[in-house]
Amino acid sequence: MRDTMGIIYTGDSNVSLQELTLRRSVAALPFGGRYRIIDFILSNMVNSGMINVGIITQNNYHSLMDHLDTGKQWDLDRKKGGLFILPPYVSHENKGWYHGEIEAYHSNMSYIRKSPEKYVILSGSSMVCNLTYTEAMEFHKDNNADITVIYKEMKHATREELSKHTVIKTDENHRVIDIEVKPTNPSSNKLSMEMYIIEKRLFEYLISECEARGLFDFSKDVLVRNLSKLKIVGYSYDGYLANIDSIQSYFKHNLELFSPEKFYELFHRNGKIYTKVRDEVPAKYGDNAKAQNSLVADGCVINGHVENCVLFRGVKIAEGAIVKNSVIMQDAEIQEKVVLENVILDKDVIIRKGKHLVGQECYPVVIRKGAVI
Repeated sequence: MRDTMGIIYTGDSNVSLQELTLRRSVAALPFGGRYRIIDFILSNMVNSGMINVGIITQNNYHSLMDHLDTGKQWDLDRKKGGLFILPPYVSHENKGWYHGEIEAYHSNMSYIRKSPEKYVILSGSSMVCNLTYTEAMEFHKDNNADITVIYKEMKHATREELSKHTVIKTDENHRVIDIEVKPTNPSSNKLSMEMYIIEKRLFEYLISECEARGLFDFSKDVLVRNLSKLKIVGYSYDGYLANIDSIQSYFKHNLELFSPEKFYELFHRNGKIYTKVRDEVPAKYGDNAKAQNSLVADGCVINGHVENCVLFRGVKIAEGAIVKNSVIMQDAEIQEKVVLENVILDKDVIIRKGKHLVGQECYPVVIRKGAVI
């Protein structure tokens, strides 16, 4: 995979995530106690042997840049290749705001052209999984494909869930025969994971052609328009996939990590998931603390009752507090006699003494970053 570069597009803003993405991109959203969503996508590329990765940003990217830093945690602080963060900029040809992926790729074409790799893997920023691209690349070459779409067959997904994304149909030879972008009535359950393999020279040509015609949507204007002209094939991924496209899916997939099978699938199946190191002391439990079936990160201080929760670094839970079925992000403080159930607390939230917040499993209560209740 040393002849392959990676490009991660983090410009999409998801209004369905509400307060969680007001001050950060989806890629920078905390997940699983210690990680950000970008960690999984970036680790997948590094574990595949890729050493040249570009991350295209659009808005609210300050926390993302702070988290990635030089790329040292992913072994991407290199003299040749490495991690390239590509924020928007204003020039004679570039207005500094992308209307879609094609415009974003075209604005960073100088970086793409000077990269020596033969192939490029494109990825969005909302899919959480653990995969290596080695088998997918072999599949791409064996099928002599122009473009390979990595997809997941969602056997239990609802029509509403599929209608938010791109779905594909394939024939018995794995060739993509139909593509639907956010269909009202999807005719397939094969969900595109927003990951594509393509030869770099072909990618440069397709992006230039679309830009010259004022086109900006990769799925509609590259894939759908060229379905009969190019050989587009689908590679089926059979591992665990968390599609973070709403508050409900974010809440559900965090709490799914209590399952040992799903935890192993996500964090150990095809390699380690790397993240920014924050040196903290181990979690501390008081004499009257009670914790069960929970993910507790380092730096937490627990003196109350915790059950079925994901606690990020530095969370403090006072004596007499009861926290159940909740996701509590970094440095949140929960004071005495507080009751929380089915709640998502963003970073640095303080819940004052005696407050009760109870949501529903299908509709959790979300408290924005830095709020004091």
